[in-house]
Amino acid sequence: MMRFNSLEGWLKWQESLHPLAIDLGLERAAKVFGELNPDYVKPPTITVGGTNGKGSCIAYLEAIYKAQGYRVGAYTSPHILQYNERIKIDGKPVSDELICEAFARIEAVRNNMSLSYFEFGTLAALDIFCRSGLDVQLLEVGLGGRLDAVNIIDPDVAVIASIGIDHVEWLGETREAIGREKSGIFRAATPAIVGDLEPPESVLQSAIDKQALLYCIGKDFGYKKQSTRWNWFCNGRQIKQLPEPGLKGEHQYRNASSVILAVNQLAQTLPVSDASIRQGLENVHLAGRFQLIDGKIPVLLDVGHNPQAVRTLVEYLIKTFPDKRVHAIFSMMRDKDIAGVLEIMNPVVHDWFFAPLTNPRAATESLMRETFLRSAVRNIFFGFAGFSEAFDAARKQSQEGDLLLVFGSFFLVSEYLAEFEKR
Repeated sequence: MMRFNSLEGWLKWQESLHPLAIDLGLERAAKVFGELNPDYVKPPTITVGGTNGKGSCIAYLEAIYKAQGYRVGAYTSPHILQYNERIKIDGKPVSDELICEAFARIEAVRNNMSLSYFEFGTLAALDIFCRSGLDVQLLEVGLGGRLDAVNIIDPDVAVIASIGIDHVEWLGETREAIGREKSGIFRAATPAIVGDLEPPESVLQSAIDKQALLYCIGKDFGYKKQSTRWNWFCNGRQIKQLPEPGLKGEHQYRNASSVILAVNQLAQTLPVSDASIRQGLENVHLAGRFQLIDGKIPVLLDVGHNPQAVRTLVEYLIKTFPDKRVHAIFSMMRDKDIAGVLEIMNPVVHDWFFAPLTNPRAATESLMRETFLRSAVRNIFFGFAGFSEAFDAARKQSQEGDLLLVFGSFFLVSEYLAEFEKR
């Protein structure tokens, strides 16, 4: 049987194993999981899908359940610095050793069934969680919902944070088509919580077709802000005087509201006090989401990489840094709506520094030059060997009172954080 003595060895091998990086469908993962855990007893499960806001919702849930003293497993993707960040127990990434052991167990029962890199990771997370005596597991959908490997597990509560346009080649080109895929995580007689203020019709229809218990923000539940505090309400139940969410931006009130409802829906199995909710909201931390690194010239990191996410970023910049000149260090994957992102960001960015990435999916300099030429954006600098050079050039152009913004891709934020740790 195939065994590697390092996590890196396993991951390199998995990348070479399957011809497609993304291969949607549940049969393969479900079959292998059945072999892996024939007597599976599922812990209470919350599955979170959507275009943006998934990671934030999982982070709030994790912080709230931890504050209450529960043992929590959280599976998310992608990672920023280390693969282990994808599989956490009680807020801490699990060890290389645990992941390698799970990979070895998967390999032992796989029986030559073709699995993608993502399916291996999802199965490893579920297998580790199943052996860890969890009180609750939190699963983030990687892509879509209906055919994502995470969907082999029936959630006890499903949350859709938002629906935007992304991954069009797999999910379709409209919010209706994308909503149909995302709502594949709904189940009959199970709470389906939607944190999008204007959900596509397909999401509402999907809830009806599946006989899910639908809750929509702004209609069935919501929040009301009062200076620095806010109140949450749903069906006559209220929690008053909540602290501002620890993650920044107006959209975080919607994410936090959806999460509080999810926690409420599971309260019979997993009771949670209002005090734990307050503590969780305040103590939450998530790398790369409006993450501010203070300094003479502060650096703001954001993994936003689609129009919906960068609209939120623009709102945040205008509200929080109204008078600062913004220098953007920027890169994106070539399958994203680069032109759309440039158009939305252009009014708030003073100048742009393109940082080439080594990732094979990343936009090349020539593609980026073409896209910029066709846009209204001026003041763009090219010709850097990599992230460090682009970042240093942007820093040289900036002065006290300015802001350096690193955004457009998980990989770019990851490069900054790795570099920052070194420095």
